[in-house]
Amino acid sequence: MDVHIPENYLSPASCAVMGAAMIPVWVHAVRKTNRTLPKEKLPLLGAGAAFSFLSMMFNVPLPGGTTGHAVGGTLIALLFGPDAACLAVSVALLLQAVIFGDGGILAFGANCFNMAFVLPYLGYAVYRLMVRLFGGEKAGTGARCAAAAIGSYIGLNVAALCAAVEFGLQPMLFRDAAGNALYCPYDLSVAIPAMMIPHLAVAGLVEAAFTVAVFALVRKTAPELTYGQLKSQPEKSGKKHLIPIFALIAVLIAATPLGLLATGTAWGEWGADEIAEVVVNGKALGYTPAGLEKGWSLKVPMPDYSLGGVNEVLAYILSAVIGVALLIILFKLISIPMKGRDSKA
Repeated sequence: MDVHIPENYLSPASCAVMGAAMIPVWVHAVRKTNRTLPKEKLPLLGAGAAFSFLSMMFNVPLPGGTTGHAVGGTLIALLFGPDAACLAVSVALLLQAVIFGDGGILAFGANCFNMAFVLPYLGYAVYRLMVRLFGGEKAGTGARCAAAAIGSYIGLNVAALCAAVEFGLQPMLFRDAAGNALYCPYDLSVAIPAMMIPHLAVAGLVEAAFTVAVFALVRKTAPELTYGQLKSQPEKSGKKHLIPIFALIAVLIAATPLGLLATGTAWGEWGADEIAEVVVNGKALGYTPAGLEKGWSLKVPMPDYSLGGVNEVLAYILSAVIGVALLIILFKLISIPMKGRDSKA
């Protein structure tokens, strides 16, 4: 029930369409972030991306013996705006795919469409709607946290629905001469309930809880980092107030091995060597889709957040440290030419 789509579950044509759909979204997000996010705050977007990256390492058990996780897309939108959130989650997903093999390279566009486009933009829109219903600018922290919970819950579940539809369309569109599915073998009647029931029942609540916990902490310790304050009072730096934020990131890194406690494979992430034996609705598939068996794959340095010869707990923590460090460094480097350009203006 993971929202990540792995390699070869979508046809190359489907991946190309989803990747093309994301190009104007990324262009818009870059332009809008460049205009609305204060340049001195841009490096902090790496911390937002780190929250998303770390949240996706905390697997939780879901009904049916599978696992899932939060994404944090709405959370980043609340802190930096939905456009910046789109970029942050996209970079986190790219890092996961090329270094840890979490999510497919070919399916990168589809994963970004679901988790970096649908989730943050919809989650933030629902949050704004709820805030208006709860009193607008007069809404207090409790009301805003309730709005954040509702927005993040809806955002994740709609993202999961999009992934389910992308899975479910594959056997309808791509079959071999014998009538067997070439890629994901489960149609909409299977994929939608398989994805949505666990997300509605558990994963959405985990997303909401994670979003509210971090959002409440930021509002209490560094309120100038919330999106509304960033736009209205960009001159406030509040570096001293960032200590609790980075302390929380450190705590999350240390706690990531808890994600290893959830046993089972996420629905839709079976390997080519096991999918034929997977039982769905009381019946094993009985064959391996050709696209999965002969599909392309990238050899990544730390597959599934592991490292050869290293204890899995230590490897998981090391993966978290590497991921967070790279995200913070990347966004720091991105901010340098922007600052330089501003100084010349």
